[in-house]
Amino acid sequence: MLILASRSPRRSELLLAAGFEFAVRVADIDETPFAGENPIHYVLRMAEEKARAVPAMDGEIVLAADTSVVLAGEIMGKPKDAADAFRMLRALAGKQHEVMTGICIKRGNGVVCDLASTAVWFAPLGDDEIRDYVASREPMDKAGAYGIQGLASRFIDRIDGSYSNVVGLPLALVYHRLKELGGV
Repeated sequence: MLILASRSPRRSELLLAAGFEFAVRVADIDETPFAGENPIHYVLRMAEEKARAVPAMDGEIVLAADTSVVLAGEIMGKPKDAADAFRMLRALAGKQHEVMTGICIKRGNGVVCDLASTAVWFAPLGDDEIRDYVASREPMDKAGAYGIQGLASRFIDRIDGSYSNVVGLPLALVYHRLKELGGV
């Protein structure tokens, strides 16, 4: 049995669409980055801490993930409020950034962690476009204050890498790592 250590509805939707059967057990951890923490280290650390925080019975496999938007080395998590969402989107507008997801799969005493990174190019945006998008409330629970699968899809010029990673879970990477552990 696969256990998803995440309350993210997008991760659940992605796993369901890919044909996975799973249960959800939410990991409750402190997600504050360390001062000066490298974004790659941060998402991998978060994924592993989430995987280890979820109890698993014999035969259960725990899947945890953490996604961050990274612009010029800055980790952009979920916005604190509308002003923070506006700040993030203003910074992303017209630029290329990375979406990084750390995954961690725990089976018994075995733990496998990995990383996916996708380059995303945002179109230039005016302040009114950003304000309208923030007013939709869509950005408020998403890393980097946007969801590629929603209204913000109109702002994305192109991506290089996994689309599902930008949504929040690199499905192909998860599948390959689960196969290695005998979980599929």
